[in-house]
Amino acid sequence: MTRKMNIEVFFDFICPWCLIGKRHLQTAIQKLKQSDPDVVVNIQWRGVQLLPHIPLVGVPFDAFYLQRLGSSTAVRMRQTQVRQAAKAVNVDIDFDRIRRMPNTAMAHHFFANISKVYHSDQSERFLDALFTAYFHHSENIGELATLQKIAMYCGFADEVVEGILAKPFVPFISADTGGKGVRYFVFDGSFAMAGAQPASALYQAMLETLQTQGQMV
Repeated sequence: MTRKMNIEVFFDFICPWCLIGKRHLQTAIQKLKQSDPDVVVNIQWRGVQLLPHIPLVGVPFDAFYLQRLGSSTAVRMRQTQVRQAAKAVNVDIDFDRIRRMPNTAMAHHFFANISKVYHSDQSERFLDALFTAYFHHSENIGELATLQKIAMYCGFADEVVEGILAKPFVPFISADTGGKGVRYFVFDGSFAMAGAQPASALYQAMLETLQTQGQMV
């Protein structure tokens, strides 16, 4: 008999820890497929705009982090920490190439609309492409032209992309994490985990969720 598990993942495109967390989640899901092949995992991506007050055109990346962390030394230490965590999941993040800290409202708006039209595998491909565009290719994902280019690269139909572009701009409303921020995971609407969780912890959370399901039957 097939069992189902829903996982809500709260994220923002500019958060490197969300990209790292996504890789850990993928590893945990693969491990679950081996131990419990009858379980179908459904992921719901919940957009959270961490920096809603950034201008729509974005701000200079280096200046933003210098102001946020207070010194060049603090910035280098934070970026080194992130790079090390990223390398552990085979992700290479080159902060030196990133020029702008974008406003992610339009990216979330675009992704939410793509997710309404396409299957989860296709919308997740768009999510991966947005992460790649920002962290690997230093593209400004706050620009409509960039989002359109990425959507076309992912193979989405012209009429779908044009339909999204034609919609009037509506201010993005972030998903509510109850002040937990991102990365934030909710399993079956009840069990939640926040912060930098390794794949082993996420896998254990899945097993505990399945155990709870069994107790409710």
